[in-house]
Amino acid sequence: MSSITRNSRSSAEPVRDLSPRSRSPVFARNAVATSQPLATQAGISALQRGGNAVDAALSAAITLTVVEPCSNGLGSDAFAMVWDGETLSGLNASGRSPSAWSLDRFSGRTDMPTRGWESVTVPGAVSGWVALSERFGRLPFPTLFEPAIHYAETGFPVGPRTAAAWARAAQVLRKERTFAQHFLPDGDAPRAGDVFASPDLARSLKLIADSSGKAFYQGLLAQTLVSQSEREGGAMTLQDLEDHQPEWVQPLTQEFGAVSLHEIPPNGQGLAALIALALLDRLDVNSREPNSSEWLHLQIEAMKIAIRTAFDHIADPAHMRMSPEELLEPSAILRAAARITSRASPDAVAPLPSSKDTVCLATGDDSGMMVSFIQSNYIGFGSGVVVEGTGIALQNRGAGFVTELAHPNQVDGGKRPFHTIIPAFVTRAGEPALAFGLMGGHMQHQGHIQMVTRIFGHGQDPQSASDEPRWHVSPDHTIYLERGYDFAILDDLASRGHRVHIGNDPGLFGGAQLVLRCQNGYCAGSDHRKEGNAAGF
Repeated sequence: MSSITRNSRSSAEPVRDLSPRSRSPVFARNAVATSQPLATQAGISALQRGGNAVDAALSAAITLTVVEPCSNGLGSDAFAMVWDGETLSGLNASGRSPSAWSLDRFSGRTDMPTRGWESVTVPGAVSGWVALSERFGRLPFPTLFEPAIHYAETGFPVGPRTAAAWARAAQVLRKERTFAQHFLPDGDAPRAGDVFASPDLARSLKLIADSSGKAFYQGLLAQTLVSQSEREGGAMTLQDLEDHQPEWVQPLTQEFGAVSLHEIPPNGQGLAALIALALLDRLDVNSREPNSSEWLHLQIEAMKIAIRTAFDHIADPAHMRMSPEELLEPSAILRAAARITSRASPDAVAPLPSSKDTVCLATGDDSGMMVSFIQSNYIGFGSGVVVEGTGIALQNRGAGFVTELAHPNQVDGGKRPFHTIIPAFVTRAGEPALAFGLMGGHMQHQGHIQMVTRIFGHGQDPQSASDEPRWHVSPDHTIYLERGYDFAILDDLASRGHRVHIGNDPGLFGGAQLVLRCQNGYCAGSDHRKEGNAAGF
């Protein structure tokens, strides 16, 4: 059950999004940056109560499942990187496909389903929260849930950009019975300023908090989920949920000048960011004038190669034909760099589904611990399946598989699909420099490149780097430039053979959250394209 309390303003007087084009960076000894102000405050509150950067990240992430439900929820997957003061650790909390899935189950399809139970893999986010809290956290696990439970029980005013995304999703999903019951309780999406409450979700959060996640994978919530799957023709079983475990992984690393970018290894697409950055390091991109056509051209061409590699190779690591180390091998990078000329390459790539609907966040505390965290339902609210009586919207990560025979990312049972969501971290001389992410599906690896080149190649602070206009390479190699570039740049890129357009959809260019380590604390930035903020103390 859920409810909407309409804003008292007249429907003819909508709450407007008046966010500025640029913001001031935030300097503090403790910092949190998220895409939603209530979640940022939850992270700050955790720090002020004696928690560390992991507690802050978790409290913010759990709160985001309530206050930004169009992008993530209890049915999400998640990834994280943690600098604990000495070393960098990675966590892959993405789930596997139901064991009963096979290629035959999807025979006759050229694409994977994006809605319904046939798009749902085991949700991993809750397991990631538990793993991070147990290994690094200071605060009791239930304490991290208090802000989220409060907002689910009493309601929260919906932000303008969240309301817009909610309305778009409603047009697609209003015929999905359980989605409409929970997220459209009076038949329509909440408007900006309306108060949305979900007692069902509050009860689920309490069950997860009090059981340290066991209720989600073994207890009442798991049983409710599987019962609904059985009634509605899904393949998810209790065994699939019980078998799920998040994995601690060693991040992959690529040097870029004096710094190193770190990404989670596949099944995520972070490897593509490393490939592009390796190419740009060989091409000495830092010597080019920032925002010049040559600077943009080199980044775009490097990204094309990286995207092609990602779509051809990235999958569950147990099924990849080439290892990340082989794909990053220096001689292979040199050969690929030699293919980049002053002209646009014509090779198009085979598209996989992608989505702009994700949340990422970054935190840092005064002990030196830093976290980059990301979680997502994938496309919009995910599969459109909401577990009845729980408020749990299930992701549709199964759409990340392909039906192509013998492809490493071919759909099968008990397998992790290609993932777009990727946290990122930068070190300098073995010391922490930047915890960051840039949400937005196919924009994410591209955004990582743009943040790293601007901050570490040209000395911009995180907020300035985030505020700059961005470029986006689509899967068919159409180039979209965000408003802010000089029209002469568009003409020059077109003369090189690029298909260039002005991108009018702000969601196309993603949303960054960044926390940069400084001598006396942190400098944090939060993307003006989202409704969140950076804060500290």
